[in-house]
Order: sequence, then structure tokens, then C-alpha cells
Amino acid sequence: MKRVVTVLLSLSMFLLAACSKVPAGNVGVKFQMYGDDKGSLHELPPGRYWVGWGYEMYTFPTFTQTYTFTRSTSEGRPVDESISFQTSQGLTVNADLGITYHIDPSKVTLIFQKYRKGIDEITDVYLRNMIRDALVKDASSLDIESVYGKGKASLIEAVQKDVADEVGPVGITVEKIYWIGELRLPENVVQSINAKIQATQMAEQRQNEVAQAQAEAQKVEAEAQGNAQAQLTIAEAEAKAISLKGEALRQNPNVVQMSAIEKWDGHLPTYNGGGALPFVNLGGQVPPK
Repeated sequence: MKRVVTVLLSLSMFLLAACSKVPAGNVGVKFQMYGDDKGSLHELPPGRYWVGWGYEMYTFPTFTQTYTFTRSTSEGRPVDESISFQTSQGLTVNADLGITYHIDPSKVTLIFQKYRKGIDEITDVYLRNMIRDALVKDASSLDIESVYGKGKASLIEAVQKDVADEVGPVGITVEKIYWIGELRLPENVVQSINAKIQATQMAEQRQNEVAQAQAEAQKVEAEAQGNAQAQLTIAEAEAKAISLKGEALRQNPNVVQMSAIEKWDGHLPTYNGGGALPFVNLGGQVPPK
């Protein structure tokens, strides 16, 4: 009896080991390795299934996957997975990158037929190689300053498009490919770029200073011209007033006498010197002595 129990337990353990589970949020693919139907595929929804001898089970998550290819051994696999590429000058650039993507549940069988691998192998090998090849191609026409500076964003966008176009028809939707951290360049290249950036900034600063000085000089000149114009306008007005007054006096000679009469207080002036006594002509009448 004890022997029978042992056999039954062993058989139960064997049966359990031969079963495989498709977790929630995944789609399973059961692949037949031997027999008349060798190579046949069976797509399976979440659940537990009998796999049996001669079959293999692969599971494909249908929710968004995120993976990073970095130099750090604490991210992704414990090896250097960073990617290197070259610019148009032949300079080598090393970078850490990340990818987010998801699988179309209706195309899981097609994905397996294409790659014959599980999701981890597809990510580690195929997607990484696609990203590397796209980087090599798209960066080959760019100089180092474009890659390191203003062309950095457009480069990763081009890489994302290339990879998405390649895997999209199979059933893998690339959501985003992105840089992680700074690009790693040779030290002498970094120093050269920094020196050029510093020189450009200094030149721009000098241009700004010159422009500011010119603006201040123009302001001073404009103020001087304004003051001179104002003084000229005042002088012209005064001269015109004098001219008009003189012309009026020439045309009306009695105006001076009338003004003197209006201001006369009725007393004759006191005079102790020689010469003619100033007086105002009042129509031939002489004031009494």
C-alpha cells in the first residue's frame, strides 16, 4: 500500500510539472515540437493547461512593457547593454536607451511565427538590435554637434519611427524609444564642444554689449538733437517775435509815444545836466514852466 501511495504521489507531481499557467493579462502559445503536427500552434487565453511531452508553452504579456538598455548591471540584464554608434565624422557615441511597447493580443501567434522566441528574447535580442541598427543608420549623416545638441531629439524620433515601422505589422506597437541620461562621448570631443560653446557664448555677450553701447549712444544723440531742436525752435520764435514787433513799430511810430504817455505819472522829469530836455510831443503844446 505504501508503495502505491508513493507511485501516486510521484505521478501527481509529474502531472503538475507538466502543467503550465497562462497568467491574467497574457496570451499563451502552445507549440508542438514533435510528431505529425510538428510546428503547430495553439493560442491559449489565461488559465492552467496540460503541456505534455513534446510541447512548449510561451506566454506573451499584452500590457505595456518597459525595458532599458544601459551600461549599469543593476538595470535589465546584469551585463552592459548600452548601445554605441558613430557620427558622420566617425566619432563613437555610447548611450543608454529605453523602450516601451505592447503586443496586439490578436497577433500573438504571428509574433511567435516571426521570431520563434518568448517576449524576453524578443526584447533582449531583436528589439535591441533594431534600435542599434536604426541608430547607426540615422546618426551616420549627422555631425557630433548635431547628435550632442539640437539634433538629439530628432535622432531618437527617427530611430523610434524606423523600429515602429519594422515591428508594427507583426503586432508589436512601439509607444516610445527614449534616451536615458547623457550621451557618452570621448573626453577630447567633450572638451572641444564645451570650448566652442563657451566661445560662442562670449561672442554673443560681446555682441550684446556692443548693441547696448550703440543703443545708449543713439539715445544720447537723440536727446542732444532734441535739445538742440528745442533751442532752435525757441530762438526762431523769439527772433520772429522781435521782427514782428520791429515791423509793427516801423508801421506805427506813434506807438512809442503812446506807451510813454500811458506810463507818465504827470510830473516833469528832473534834469540837472546839459543837453536837450526829453519830452513827449503832445500835439504842439509845451508844458508850462
